[in-house]
Amino acid sequence: MDKSLYEILFDGASPSLLTEIVLRTLIMFLLILAILRISGRRGVRQLTLFEVAIILGLGSAAGDPMFQDDIPIFHALLVFLTVILLYKLITWLVARFDTVNKLLEGEPLVVVRDGEFAVTDNNTSSFNKMEFFSELRNVSIEHLGQVRMAVLETDGTMSVLKYKNEDVKYGLPLFPDLYKEIAPTENVKGPFACMFCGNIIEFLPHNIVCPKCKKDRWTIAINTPYP
Repeated sequence: MDKSLYEILFDGASPSLLTEIVLRTLIMFLLILAILRISGRRGVRQLTLFEVAIILGLGSAAGDPMFQDDIPIFHALLVFLTVILLYKLITWLVARFDTVNKLLEGEPLVVVRDGEFAVTDNNTSSFNKMEFFSELRNVSIEHLGQVRMAVLETDGTMSVLKYKNEDVKYGLPLFPDLYKEIAPTENVKGPFACMFCGNIIEFLPHNIVCPKCKKDRWTIAINTPYP
Protein backbone atom coordinates (compact mmCIF):
# COMPACT_ATOMS: atom_id res chain seq x y z
CA MET A 1 0.00 0.00 0.00
CA ASP A 2 1.22 3.50 -0.78
CA LYS A 3 2.72 5.47 2.08
CA SER A 4 0.90 8.48 3.44
CA LEU A 5 2.40 11.94 3.21
CA TYR A 6 3.14 11.85 6.94
CA GLU A 7 5.07 8.59 6.57
CA ILE A 8 7.04 9.97 3.62
CA LEU A 9 8.01 13.07 5.59
CA PHE A 10 8.51 11.72 9.10
CA ASP A 11 8.73 7.90 8.96
CA GLY A 12 11.14 6.71 11.66
CA ALA A 13 12.01 10.24 12.74
CA SER A 14 11.87 10.34 16.52
CA PRO A 15 12.14 13.67 18.37
CA SER A 16 15.62 12.72 19.60
CA LEU A 17 16.77 11.95 16.02
CA LEU A 18 15.39 15.23 14.74
CA THR A 19 17.16 17.10 17.53
CA GLU A 20 20.41 15.29 16.71
CA ILE A 21 20.05 16.20 13.01
CA VAL A 22 19.64 19.86 13.93
CA LEU A 23 22.74 19.77 16.15
CA ARG A 24 24.78 17.87 13.54
CA THR A 25 23.76 20.35 10.83
CA LEU A 26 24.71 23.29 13.05
CA ILE A 27 28.11 21.77 13.86
CA MET A 28 28.86 20.91 10.22
CA PHE A 29 27.77 24.35 9.05
CA LEU A 30 30.11 26.03 11.54
CA LEU A 31 32.92 23.68 10.50
CA ILE A 32 32.41 24.56 6.84
CA LEU A 33 32.54 28.28 7.63
CA ALA A 34 35.70 27.79 9.67
CA ILE A 35 37.43 25.76 6.95
CA LEU A 36 36.49 28.24 4.23
CA ARG A 37 37.71 31.08 6.42
CA ILE A 38 41.02 29.34 7.03
CA SER A 39 41.49 28.64 3.33
CA GLY A 40 40.96 32.32 2.47
CA ARG A 41 38.02 31.82 0.12
CA ARG A 42 37.45 34.41 -2.59
CA GLY A 43 34.24 35.49 -4.28
CA VAL A 44 32.31 32.91 -6.31
CA ARG A 45 33.26 34.44 -9.65
CA GLN A 46 36.92 34.25 -8.68
CA LEU A 47 36.97 30.51 -7.99
CA THR A 48 39.15 28.34 -10.17
CA LEU A 49 38.14 24.83 -11.26
CA PHE A 50 40.41 23.37 -8.60
CA GLU A 51 38.79 25.48 -5.89
CA VAL A 52 35.31 24.51 -7.06
CA ALA A 53 36.36 20.86 -6.76
CA ILE A 54 37.58 21.53 -3.21
CA ILE A 55 34.27 23.12 -2.22
CA LEU A 56 32.27 20.27 -3.74
CA GLY A 57 34.40 17.83 -1.81
CA LEU A 58 33.78 19.70 1.43
CA GLY A 59 30.06 19.79 0.74
CA SER A 60 29.95 16.07 0.09
CA ALA A 61 31.91 15.30 3.26
CA ALA A 62 29.63 17.57 5.29
CA GLY A 63 26.31 16.28 3.95
CA ASP A 64 26.20 12.71 5.26
CA PRO A 65 27.12 13.41 8.90
CA MET A 66 24.32 15.97 9.09
CA PHE A 67 21.54 13.37 9.06
CA GLN A 68 23.14 9.91 9.32
CA ASP A 69 23.59 9.10 12.99
CA ASP A 70 25.96 6.20 12.26
CA ILE A 71 28.62 8.52 10.78
CA PRO A 72 30.71 10.31 13.43
CA ILE A 73 31.36 13.99 12.90
CA PHE A 74 35.03 13.28 13.54
CA HIS A 75 35.19 11.43 10.21
CA ALA A 76 33.99 14.53 8.38
CA LEU A 77 36.43 16.67 10.34
CA LEU A 78 39.26 14.35 9.24
CA VAL A 79 38.15 14.74 5.61
CA PHE A 80 38.06 18.51 6.06
CA LEU A 81 41.58 18.63 7.47
CA THR A 82 42.91 16.41 4.68
CA VAL A 83 41.25 18.54 1.99
CA ILE A 84 42.49 21.81 3.45
CA LEU A 85 46.06 20.47 3.73
CA LEU A 86 45.84 19.33 0.11
CA TYR A 87 44.54 22.76 -0.86
CA LYS A 88 47.43 24.51 0.92
CA LEU A 89 49.93 22.18 -0.76
CA ILE A 90 48.48 22.79 -4.23
CA THR A 91 48.37 26.54 -3.56
CA TRP A 92 52.06 26.46 -2.67
CA LEU A 93 52.87 24.50 -5.82
CA VAL A 94 50.84 26.94 -7.94
CA ALA A 95 52.74 29.91 -6.49
CA ARG A 96 56.10 28.19 -7.03
CA PHE A 97 55.69 26.54 -10.44
CA ASP A 98 54.12 28.22 -13.48
CA THR A 99 53.39 24.83 -15.08
CA VAL A 100 51.17 23.80 -12.14
CA ASN A 101 49.49 27.19 -12.19
CA LYS A 102 48.62 26.90 -15.89
CA LEU A 103 47.47 23.31 -15.44
CA LEU A 104 45.02 24.11 -12.63
CA GLU A 105 43.94 27.67 -13.37
CA GLY A 106 44.39 27.92 -17.14
CA GLU A 107 45.58 31.00 -18.98
CA PRO A 108 43.90 34.33 -19.83
CA LEU A 109 42.13 34.27 -23.20
CA VAL A 110 42.36 37.20 -25.60
CA VAL A 111 38.76 37.67 -26.77
CA VAL A 112 39.03 40.88 -28.81
CA ARG A 113 42.07 42.34 -30.51
CA ASP A 114 42.02 45.56 -32.59
CA GLY A 115 38.22 45.69 -32.84
CA GLU A 116 37.67 42.08 -33.93
CA PHE A 117 37.14 38.79 -32.12
CA ALA A 118 40.45 36.98 -31.81
CA VAL A 119 39.38 33.86 -33.68
CA THR A 120 42.00 31.37 -34.79
CA ASP A 121 41.93 28.02 -36.54
CA ASN A 122 42.33 26.34 -33.14
CA ASN A 123 39.41 27.92 -31.32
CA THR A 124 36.79 28.52 -34.03
CA SER A 125 34.69 25.46 -33.13
CA SER A 126 34.50 26.35 -29.42
CA PHE A 127 34.20 30.11 -29.81
CA ASN A 128 31.08 31.18 -27.88
CA LYS A 129 30.57 34.70 -29.15
CA MET A 130 27.18 35.23 -27.48
CA GLU A 131 28.76 34.72 -24.06
CA PHE A 132 31.35 37.35 -24.87
CA PHE A 133 28.65 39.67 -26.25
CA SER A 134 27.02 39.62 -22.83
CA GLU A 135 30.30 40.25 -20.99
CA LEU A 136 31.15 43.20 -23.22
CA ARG A 137 27.67 44.72 -22.96
CA ASN A 138 28.02 44.54 -19.17
CA VAL A 139 30.93 46.99 -19.40
CA SER A 140 28.99 49.36 -21.72
CA ILE A 141 30.57 48.30 -25.03
CA GLU A 142 28.18 48.95 -27.93
CA HIS A 143 30.28 47.50 -30.75
CA LEU A 144 33.69 45.89 -31.24
CA GLY A 145 35.11 48.99 -32.90
CA GLN A 146 35.27 50.57 -29.43
CA VAL A 147 37.57 47.82 -28.11
CA ARG A 148 41.34 47.71 -28.54
CA MET A 149 41.71 44.53 -26.50
CA ALA A 150 39.52 42.40 -24.25
CA VAL A 151 40.87 39.53 -22.15
CA LEU A 152 38.87 36.84 -20.38
CA GLU A 153 40.71 36.27 -17.11
CA THR A 154 41.09 32.89 -15.44
CA ASP A 155 38.61 33.92 -12.72
CA GLY A 156 35.89 34.61 -15.29
CA THR A 157 36.11 38.41 -15.28
CA MET A 158 36.63 40.46 -18.44
CA SER A 159 39.41 43.05 -18.73
CA VAL A 160 38.79 45.63 -21.48
CA LEU A 161 41.04 48.25 -23.06
CA LYS A 162 39.01 50.80 -25.02
CA TYR A 163 39.95 53.04 -27.90
CA LYS A 164 39.76 56.77 -27.38
CA ASN A 165 36.63 58.24 -28.96
CA GLU A 166 38.63 59.78 -31.80
CA ASP A 167 40.13 56.35 -32.57
CA VAL A 168 36.88 54.36 -32.52
CA LYS A 169 36.39 52.51 -35.80
CA TYR A 170 33.64 50.48 -37.45
CA GLY A 171 32.80 47.33 -35.55
CA LEU A 172 30.32 44.52 -35.06
CA PRO A 173 27.25 45.71 -33.07
CA LEU A 174 26.69 43.78 -29.84
CA PHE A 175 23.09 44.70 -29.01
CA PRO A 176 20.17 42.71 -30.50
CA ASP A 177 18.50 45.69 -32.21
CA LEU A 178 21.45 46.14 -34.57
CA TYR A 179 22.88 42.62 -34.61
CA LYS A 180 20.73 41.50 -37.57
CA GLU A 181 21.79 39.58 -40.63
CA ILE A 182 21.50 41.23 -44.04
CA ALA A 183 21.61 39.64 -47.47
CA PRO A 184 24.05 40.76 -50.21
CA THR A 185 21.05 41.60 -52.39
CA GLU A 186 19.80 44.26 -49.95
CA ASN A 187 20.42 47.82 -51.06
CA VAL A 188 22.30 49.06 -48.00
CA LYS A 189 25.55 50.90 -47.52
CA GLY A 190 28.55 49.47 -45.71
CA PRO A 191 30.91 48.90 -44.12
CA PHE A 192 29.78 45.41 -43.11
CA ALA A 193 30.82 43.21 -40.19
CA CYS A 194 31.07 39.43 -40.04
CA MET A 195 28.53 38.28 -37.47
CA PHE A 196 30.92 35.65 -36.16
CA CYS A 197 34.33 37.27 -35.82
CA GLY A 198 33.66 40.97 -36.44
CA ASN A 199 35.88 41.27 -39.52
CA ILE A 200 35.03 44.44 -41.48
CA ILE A 201 34.65 44.73 -45.27
CA GLU A 202 33.61 47.73 -47.35
CA PHE A 203 31.50 45.95 -49.96
CA LEU A 204 29.26 42.89 -49.81
CA PRO A 205 29.33 40.92 -53.06
CA HIS A 206 27.06 37.91 -53.51
CA ASN A 207 28.01 34.70 -51.60
CA ILE A 208 31.11 36.22 -50.05
CA VAL A 209 32.62 34.38 -47.09
CA CYS A 210 34.66 36.01 -44.35
CA PRO A 211 38.38 35.63 -45.15
CA LYS A 212 39.14 35.37 -41.44
CA CYS A 213 36.64 32.79 -40.10
CA LYS A 214 35.09 31.42 -43.34
CA LYS A 215 31.54 32.27 -42.23
CA ASP A 216 29.01 33.94 -44.52
CA ARG A 217 26.68 35.94 -42.25
CA TRP A 218 27.00 39.73 -42.32
CA THR A 219 25.48 42.75 -40.64
CA ILE A 220 25.91 46.52 -40.93
CA ALA A 221 28.90 47.78 -38.95
CA ILE A 222 28.62 50.87 -36.75
CA ASN A 223 31.18 53.33 -35.41
CA THR A 224 29.30 55.23 -32.71
CA PRO A 225 31.54 56.75 -30.00
CA TYR A 226 31.05 56.27 -26.29
CA PRO A 227 28.10 58.08 -24.73
